[in-house]
This record gives sequence, C-alpha cells and structure tokens, in this order.
Amino acid sequence: MIEVWKDVNTIDVLMDIWLNTNIEAHSFISREYWEGNYELVKSMLPTADLYIYSQDEKVVGFAGIVEESYIAGIFVLKDYQSQGIGKALLDFCKTKYKKLALDVYCKNEQAIAFYKRNNFIVATQSVDASTNEKEYHMIWNGEK
Repeated sequence: MIEVWKDVNTIDVLMDIWLNTNIEAHSFISREYWEGNYELVKSMLPTADLYIYSQDEKVVGFAGIVEESYIAGIFVLKDYQSQGIGKALLDFCKTKYKKLALDVYCKNEQAIAFYKRNNFIVATQSVDASTNEKEYHMIWNGEK
C-alpha cells in the first residue's frame, strides 16, 4: 500500500531504510560518506514529498520528490527488493508529476537499468563533486 507520508514518528524508520539502502547499493562509496550525511538528510526529509510503501503494516520502502519533480531517491529494504515495490513507487510518482528527473551514479548499473526500463533517458553526464563519482542525469517526460 502506498500513501503520502504524514507520520513524523516514522522518520527514523525512513532514515534506516535510506542509510542501509545507500550503503548496499553504493559499495563504491565509503560507508562513512552516508553516515556523515545522515543528519543533513534527516533534517531535509520532512521538506520532501514522501510516498511510503507499507506491507503488513511495516514500512518497507519510500520515494522522495523535491523541487516539484526531482526524485531524490527510491529506497526499498533489501529483503523486499525485486518484488515490484520500487516500480510501484515510481508508477505512483508518475501519476503525481508530469515530468520527473533524477541523478544516478554510473556505477549503479542496476538502478540505471531500472530507470531505463521505466522510460527514463540519460540526458547528461557529470561528476558528483561530493563523491567524485560520475553520474547520469536522467529524465522522464511523461511517456508511458
């Protein structure tokens, strides 16, 4: 079940998902980088549009949209990945926004393939100054 985030008490649950998913998906970036950004992201999370995926009354994933159409991330607990939850979250976001954009590390091939399967295209490539990693800026223009 997907719902709009309203419960401030779940912020620590969302942050655990955020931290663990980032560490697992980005083995090429040090764990310390993600841990060092934890408090900053936690302070910014309530300002995003958050969409929560729950299963059996447990939050197992979420998507965050900032700046009206930028996907800050789609995060799904490891044990629940590859079950359609990320796609369900993305599809839900597509019903809310006419266009979407995101940045994804070039080394995160699984995420790039996921977004390409869901009609995102690579618009540009740059280097993330904070990690010195190459990343793609990908966009979806409302195409199905």
